[in-house]
Amino acid sequence: MPGDVGHLFCRRARRYGTIRIAAEAKTARMNRRSLLSIAAAATVLPCPAVALPSAAPLRRLDLINAHTGERFSGPYRDKHGPLADALTDLRFFLRDFHSGREIGIDVHVLDFLADVLQTVGETKATVLSAYRTPATNAMLARTTLGVAENSQHLYGRALDIYLPVRLEEAMLKARGMKRGGVGWYPNSHFIHLDSGPVRNWTLAGAGFGRLLLDGRASKYFPEPIAISAKGGFVLRHSGRPISPTDRLALHRLLQKAFGSLPH
Repeated sequence: MPGDVGHLFCRRARRYGTIRIAAEAKTARMNRRSLLSIAAAATVLPCPAVALPSAAPLRRLDLINAHTGERFSGPYRDKHGPLADALTDLRFFLRDFHSGREIGIDVHVLDFLADVLQTVGETKATVLSAYRTPATNAMLARTTLGVAENSQHLYGRALDIYLPVRLEEAMLKARGMKRGGVGWYPNSHFIHLDSGPVRNWTLAGAGFGRLLLDGRASKYFPEPIAISAKGGFVLRHSGRPISPTDRLALHRLLQKAFGSLPH
């Protein structure tokens, strides 16, 4: 019986506080001796531990835009869902830098990226391409990259990212998650993530990173391959065209990778 009284006091103390308990005791016309007996029992008998559910942690991203040098660093989701202010900031941060136009970014591709980074122990990523307008997508298609007409980038559902280390591991982890499309560009040092249909492709041709950066030099993409004035792949330093065999293999890879699938 004393144990039951002690547990009752602990439960009520947690819920109402000791001041509320004293008020209830007075209302019930409990005498001083009874109240002291309950308090004594409570001090002798330890209150059983109550496991409270832990609050869901904030989901964070730390991203650098390779085109603008801008940085987004902070939470974008909490236990209640996506943070409206953060998504507004990301909408601007991941805009089409050619036109300045924006679109709402699918939170699922942000979650995909955050989970990939977490699995490989990385905290930062560089974004090479995010939202693309139809005009930008068409421009990239004219560089013979074979960009799909229905690219996931058009809908704010795709990100091309660079990591300084563990990039291949990140690609493998992403494919294992089966959360969307995962493209692997090993020689250009970036991966594509999107929240569209589950599919994988690999393009080993060099220079794609430079193409995404409009041919500008970048510490991330030192490959000496460029697009000539006639639209062909050439070695940047000598200007010599790549071999016909390499060109044919490259186009076959592009056709196989993209085809009618959204990129």
